[in-house]
Amino acid sequence: MIIVKFSDEEDSNYPEGITAGEVLFGRYKGLSNKIVAAKVNGNTVDLSTPLKDPDTALRVEPVTVDSEEGIGILRHSAAHIMAQAVKGVYKDVKLGIGPAIEDGFYYDFDTPAPFTPEDIEKIEKRMEEIIKGDSPFEREELKKDDALNLFKGMGETYKEELIRELGDDGVSIYRQSGFVDLCRGPHLPKTGMVKAFKITSTAGAYWRGDEKRKMLQRVYGTAFPDKKQLAQYLRKIDEAKKRDHRKLGRELDLFSVSEEVGPGLILWHPDGATVRLAIEDFWRKGHIKNGYSLVYTPHVAKLDMWKRSGHWDFYRENLFSPMDVEGQDYIVKPMNCPFHIQIFKSRLRSYRDLPIRYAELGTVYRFERSGVLHGLLRVRGFTQDDAHIYLAPGQIEDEVKSVLKFTLYILRAFGFNEYEIFLSTRPEKYVGSIENWAMAWGSLKAALEGEGLPYSVDPGEGVFYGPKIDIKIKDALGRAWQCSTIQADFNLPERFDVTYRDERGVESRPIMLHRALMGSLERFFGCLVEHYAGAFPLWLSPVQVVVLNVTERNVLYAGRVFEAIKEKGLRAEFDSRNETLNYKIREARLRKVPYMVIIGDREEEKGVVSPRSRDTGEMAQSTVQEFIESLERENKTIGGGPS
Repeated sequence: MIIVKFSDEEDSNYPEGITAGEVLFGRYKGLSNKIVAAKVNGNTVDLSTPLKDPDTALRVEPVTVDSEEGIGILRHSAAHIMAQAVKGVYKDVKLGIGPAIEDGFYYDFDTPAPFTPEDIEKIEKRMEEIIKGDSPFEREELKKDDALNLFKGMGETYKEELIRELGDDGVSIYRQSGFVDLCRGPHLPKTGMVKAFKITSTAGAYWRGDEKRKMLQRVYGTAFPDKKQLAQYLRKIDEAKKRDHRKLGRELDLFSVSEEVGPGLILWHPDGATVRLAIEDFWRKGHIKNGYSLVYTPHVAKLDMWKRSGHWDFYRENLFSPMDVEGQDYIVKPMNCPFHIQIFKSRLRSYRDLPIRYAELGTVYRFERSGVLHGLLRVRGFTQDDAHIYLAPGQIEDEVKSVLKFTLYILRAFGFNEYEIFLSTRPEKYVGSIENWAMAWGSLKAALEGEGLPYSVDPGEGVFYGPKIDIKIKDALGRAWQCSTIQADFNLPERFDVTYRDERGVESRPIMLHRALMGSLERFFGCLVEHYAGAFPLWLSPVQVVVLNVTERNVLYAGRVFEAIKEKGLRAEFDSRNETLNYKIREARLRKVPYMVIIGDREEEKGVVSPRSRDTGEMAQSTVQEFIESLERENKTIGGGPS
């Protein structure tokens, strides 16, 4: 007999060899249609796993399909079903890998030609047949040589490569209705438990992410416990496509990328640059008010500085190649921090000077492989809203509290009111003493709790030089974006021998905080475009008002209205083209201009304007002054300036 512990009652005895599924289905009868796997002493296993070890009590818990882990198992199983379907439809395909990912799954295939929409329809139809067959997922343990022979016999060269890299402890495979795949599992009990799935897209992907290896076809899909959840997700995906910042960037003429300039290097067009300027002005005012000193630093520096900082050793594959300048190697900067350190070290510092806060909108350059570049979200040149704060160890908690308040104010001003906060702990490879790590991590934790901010601990995800706080904002579709970060650093002050004179007159080492509120302007701008679907709030809109005359007769009066609006510092345009009013209104709507001012004979006779809102439609007639004052109030109340 074996002893099984449940979470809500005393131990129970079962015969050795009973499966985890038999135990759970007997214990949780009301969940029989939801249980997809089991946790045995914290390890997730298939329901078919026999329970052994009569000398130790086993804690057995159900994993349901509607839990985060259960959905992952559902999607991983759907990936296997998709692979089986592809092999069933196309005999000359070789299998890569097929994991579950956030919001879905994918599988990589080596195919003679890319999949067409018609191919995808055939694959989905075959998947439906496999699901209807309700075949069991069966796990099997093989010796490494036997697994190699099995997949070699099937011509699955990519699986052979993966197996050769495994240890000699054995290899697990899964079978379902004649299909076999290399996998650790676990999986659903049967294929029929996949109730709702959809293939969502295809893309090219180098084998194992190596651009020197063969390009495979990656097929993305998703699966949910029921069709209602799938339908909701597909609607969200459709909305996300409409909000894609690359699409809107073209339509609204905000930015572009030129092959002649180079991939991953952004060209800001006038309207995009106007929005960026509004962001930058807001950023600068806020930083000056919050005690930061603004600095500017060069775009290049000697390679020796990056060797001393450690960037050359740790991030060499992400740095651009050195260039020779009068016999010295220089590189374009990947970070701003070493420059700020040089400013700190330019004179003697006292404890009375601390904290010292340097902030810079510093453009940096990193070599990202072309396959991962993505609009504004992954680029090779970007501007960080960077700051580095130098402080004594006892100042960390209060300073982090201040940074957190400032960060959340900035994010809320841009319309991001939902976010998740993560506090990362020490990774396996780190620099600095355990005592310093404990002190810094404790200070970050105390600051979060002192501000009453809920957070999750992210084990082992701190950077090598210190613990950090990450803030992920949520946009209008509930998608999370990594932007803000606060990082403690013991490494650079040590490497560059940064010191200040403490109360006793002794040279002491400061703690350095790296801090970014928006991350990079490019990424943050992309997030803003998708969050607002291109319809920026008034204070950010590149054009805030467009004046439209109805006829040629109204051009002079409309021009005076335009000049009055522009004189108040509002971003206005005058569309006096000899086009119909409906045509001009339609163009302004497509450009997502917040307000239109209609000027016809009646408006000119009365000396008024007829405003029209992008969001609410026609507004009441008003004087020019009243309309301007309403815009000025809106500008000030929606992120128009720092608090």
